[in-house]
Amino acid sequence: MTRLVALVRRFPLVALTVLVAIIAGALALNGLEPAARWLVSLYALGIAVMEAVSMVRGLLAQQFGLDILAVTAIVSTVVVGEYWASLIIVFMLAGGEALEVAAAGRAQRELRALLDRVPQQAHRIEADGSVADIAVDQVRVGDRLLVRPAEILPVDGDLASGLASLDESSLTGESLPVDKAIGDPVLSGSVNGPTAIEIVATAVAADSQYQRIVELVREASSSKAPLVRLADRYALPFTGVSLAIAGVAWAVSGDPVRFAEVLVVATPCPLLIAAPVAFMGGMSSAAKRGIVMKSAASLEKLARVRTVAFDKTGTLTQGRPAVVGVHPQPGFDERELLHLMGSAEQYSSHVLAASIQQAALDRAGSLSPSTDAREVATFGVEATIDGRRVRVGKPAFVAEHAADLVPHAAESGAAVVYAAVDGRFAGVIVLRDAVRDDAADTLVALRGLGAERILMVTGDVAATAGPIAASLGITELHAECLPDDKVRIIREAQPRPVVMVGDGVNDAPVLAVSDVGIAMGAKGSTAASESADVVILLDDIARVARAVAIGRRTVRIALQSIWLGIVISVGLMLVAAVGLLPAIVGATLQEVVDLIAILGALRAVRAGVAPVAGLDAAPRSSRTTTGPVPDAEASLGTGPAGPLVDR
Repeated sequence: MTRLVALVRRFPLVALTVLVAIIAGALALNGLEPAARWLVSLYALGIAVMEAVSMVRGLLAQQFGLDILAVTAIVSTVVVGEYWASLIIVFMLAGGEALEVAAAGRAQRELRALLDRVPQQAHRIEADGSVADIAVDQVRVGDRLLVRPAEILPVDGDLASGLASLDESSLTGESLPVDKAIGDPVLSGSVNGPTAIEIVATAVAADSQYQRIVELVREASSSKAPLVRLADRYALPFTGVSLAIAGVAWAVSGDPVRFAEVLVVATPCPLLIAAPVAFMGGMSSAAKRGIVMKSAASLEKLARVRTVAFDKTGTLTQGRPAVVGVHPQPGFDERELLHLMGSAEQYSSHVLAASIQQAALDRAGSLSPSTDAREVATFGVEATIDGRRVRVGKPAFVAEHAADLVPHAAESGAAVVYAAVDGRFAGVIVLRDAVRDDAADTLVALRGLGAERILMVTGDVAATAGPIAASLGITELHAECLPDDKVRIIREAQPRPVVMVGDGVNDAPVLAVSDVGIAMGAKGSTAASESADVVILLDDIARVARAVAIGRRTVRIALQSIWLGIVISVGLMLVAAVGLLPAIVGATLQEVVDLIAILGALRAVRAGVAPVAGLDAAPRSSRTTTGPVPDAEASLGTGPAGPLVDR
């Protein structure tokens, strides 16, 4: 009973139509057929007036829709006395809304699953050791929190107790538990294993990983795609054809009932319902695979993509340069050089500094502090380490302190960091940034999905980006680009639509101006994620091709469902035109057409299941890049003795 009341409140027009049908049926069975006719006719005409008002408002907003057919069908059936058919049309219009809501609910299942799992409460450990339950938005950075078995981590933090086994499948798609040790970062939205753990909050709720994902999903679920109104593109011709068939049927037969019978099966509910249901299904399928479409319009544009542009560092490459060579000068050994350079780089904010520090810790064992370190932006860092004056950075910067500096003949594409110690040239460290494993396969897949032009647009110098582009088969390279240059290139790029893929803060402007901006990884730049139309939650470039594939399949399914409705409706109109389809039967058949169109549109829920050619056609081991690839790696630097990029 409670469920029935809830349904009545949710769909009052459906409930009212059923009530009118019950009352009218009772009147007709008791010999009061005229009263039943008047009741149904007045009710149907009232609904027609409501639809007409909506239609006029749409016309004033320069939106020509299909409402005119529904209004004409209701009025014509009332006029010719087919009042039961008019009631069925009204029920079809009201029921169509209910079917759409139900189908959209099925299609949005994955989106809702994310929203439903938002943590609401946290268990804060107080100074006296007691545990207080607080709202998740009251958690502050530095708070120590208890997470009980099987609970969702409320905020991002660092593990502060023992070992933990976490389920991160809602964040990364990885189905296996991930083991964490003390000090490891843990993400909100992860599900704790069988043992209670303690974490120290490193972000408030609003800035934590899961809440950021949920906010993206909220934006996505509230958006509407242009294709949702795609049926309106067919509105004028479909309306014209319907009225023409109905008019000819009336003229040839001389029976106005024939006109009403034709229009009954021309009611356009399938056209209005199919597209939104398909798009909700496509967005849900994408979300399940770690791809959040912030706007449903992105699906329609992805389906038509013709140009794809990529940033380099962190997008086509791993974004994590690694030390591949340590070359000390005579008088220094490898361990000593690593220790001195790593200790100095503690005080640098450059992208290479962390890699050098890590290599020093791994190979030299420790880092020493400095009390007078200073960084010269884009050039390097200078510091006193263990009583020795150390200068690290670009060759010109180091040469000011070491006249005996010898340029290092590194391979093209390598980043070279120079060092001087107490006025002597001490040696160099060589770093590289590896190309992502699936980068080449992703580009092959994108070409198979309709991308005619693929560009690399990067701030790195040509000597760095060139070998990477060549190894991936990218023939169009734009190097040494400032953010303004990237924006100009993407604005001028043809053919359109243009997709831009990036991950850093400097990519935010170009992601915003592209037809579809795709941000790699919600763990990356907040600015990039906010500017993008699509956010890939996983650090997996192959999802770019999968996003395009889902867009193409979703749009194809939406169009198929729309055309299915048109073809069936036209077929039924022709049958009705020759007098073989009574109005009440035609009105009932339209409900079947609605159901067929919706079931067809719901296929988009599985838009991400089908394999993507180029990514899934062969085992990973057989999908290797051919041609000369310098150590299968890319870089952040330049060629021989070249300066560090963006130092």
